[in-house]
Amino acid sequence: MSAVRTIGFLGAGHIGEPMVERVLAAGHPVRVYARRPEVSSRLAALGAELVDTAQDLAACDAVVSCLYDDAQMLDVLPGVVAALGPHTVLLSHTTGAPATLDRLDGYAPGARAAIVDAAFSGTAEAVRAGRLTVFLGGEPAHVATAREVVAAYAAPVVATGPRGSALRVKLLNNLLFAAISQVTLRGLAAGRAMGVAEDALLEALSVSSGGSAAGAYIAARGGPEGYVAAVAPFLRKDLAACRDTAAQSGVDLALLLGAARDGPMDLGEITAAGKSPGATGTDRDPQRREQFGEDHH
Repeated sequence: MSAVRTIGFLGAGHIGEPMVERVLAAGHPVRVYARRPEVSSRLAALGAELVDTAQDLAACDAVVSCLYDDAQMLDVLPGVVAALGPHTVLLSHTTGAPATLDRLDGYAPGARAAIVDAAFSGTAEAVRAGRLTVFLGGEPAHVATAREVVAAYAAPVVATGPRGSALRVKLLNNLLFAAISQVTLRGLAAGRAMGVAEDALLEALSVSSGGSAAGAYIAARGGPEGYVAAVAPFLRKDLAACRDTAAQSGVDLALLLGAARDGPMDLGEITAAGKSPGATGTDRDPQRREQFGEDHH
């Protein structure tokens, strides 16, 4: 990151906090805006400089945003975009609608903000190991800066094309991930009915052709219950964003969305807000949204 001198960070939640830790460990100055005192204390102890407002990050060479959803982005980022330095690049790790990035352009002094969509696939554990998968979409020069930043916690890093393309890749990834999760959960239920121990089936799948990342994550969460509680809120919002983004391009995803919704995991009939009628948990709790930040696969 020789060309990137200072990095600003906001959204230091479940995923964002270890990102900051990795960047600090790589020896780079980091300024952090965090609202939770316990997070501020931990990161300050590691050497992060704390700032009072999100806009205070705008003078950094790069600003990393790891917010939960589009609503948080539109709440927090307009002031940051309006204050961005002429050479500052904003990286957005949020999985949401590409149109939200276009809306932020309206706050940029030059009517086009230097934003890279930096959608990712992975977990906090992957961040700590420096093995998070990150997709980058944007202008080539901006992507080059973003690549220097995420190198502290990501490998592989995949450039996907113009701004917005990384989000489209991630949304399609999560659409397929939801469908595979539903099939895997059905398979585990069938195994139980056939007298096969759940942990034995998961272990077998981990080394067999029927295995998947979903199976590995289910095992890591201790089984279906913990897994569904962790991922369903994120998948609800992502499926809605995928549907809406495809519709804006005239693409009908009805069959794929049907496969993603059909199964033991209640992803419901997705509303425009990205929630099923019975949605509970992280998507309805602002404090947990801030704690978890972007935390899906």
